[in-house]
Amino acid sequence: MKYFCLSKSIVFFFLILLFFSCTPKKNILYYQNIDEMASVKLNSYEIKIQPDDLLTINVSAEDPKITAPFNLNPTNVIDGGNSQSQSSRNAVNDYLVDADGYIDFPELGKLKLSGMTRSEVLALFKKKISAYIKNPIITVRLQNFKVAVHGEVNGPGIVSVASDRITLIEALTQSGDLKATANRKNILVIREIDGVKSYFRVDVTNADFINSPYYYLAQNDVIYVEPKNRTLSPDVTLVTTISSLLLTVVSFVLVLTK
Repeated sequence: MKYFCLSKSIVFFFLILLFFSCTPKKNILYYQNIDEMASVKLNSYEIKIQPDDLLTINVSAEDPKITAPFNLNPTNVIDGGNSQSQSSRNAVNDYLVDADGYIDFPELGKLKLSGMTRSEVLALFKKKISAYIKNPIITVRLQNFKVAVHGEVNGPGIVSVASDRITLIEALTQSGDLKATANRKNILVIREIDGVKSYFRVDVTNADFINSPYYYLAQNDVIYVEPKNRTLSPDVTLVTTISSLLLTVVSFVLVLTK
């Protein structure tokens, strides 16, 4: 009789453990109501230049000699025995945006770029440099675009962005995706705009978040994924497997001792 009671107690314990280890499907799936949404055309998104951004700005033209004054690192390239001065497309022409949002550009002096998009910066430089050079070719690239992801992800850390934009989902994917213990309904995004920090909660199980201003991330955004309130183990699959194995072994031992 005592073995029977013990067996029932052990079975009950493991059933409770298994119950709390399981995660409901609705708490895991992304974009759960996307079939109910009408197709939405996303607006073209461009990041805005901020203080501490590192910009590479190159100026070139049909005649390379006339672009040298507008580049920090003009170089002499030997071509067929002839020395030719040209703007160095491979050399570093980097400009750090200062705390007030300015860069100091050759010939043009101080220019305020903070708050402008890359397209607006290109238009500004083309307008100003066209006064000196006919049909200038200008490239602008942000070199230190990064976001930080930590909390309940498989690979927390800094995510470096090679392109001009990244979505929240892309950043989470590059961080190894969310753990089973992650709260997908309350992801925190911290963003600084003009020196003021803003905070926003994102529910990635609800497809509506693709219309939020935090679907696309800005440089230096911080993403924190908090754990769910009810978490018994960081690896639900492992808990379930071990529990099932122990239940089988205990049941077998009890049968042998009868």
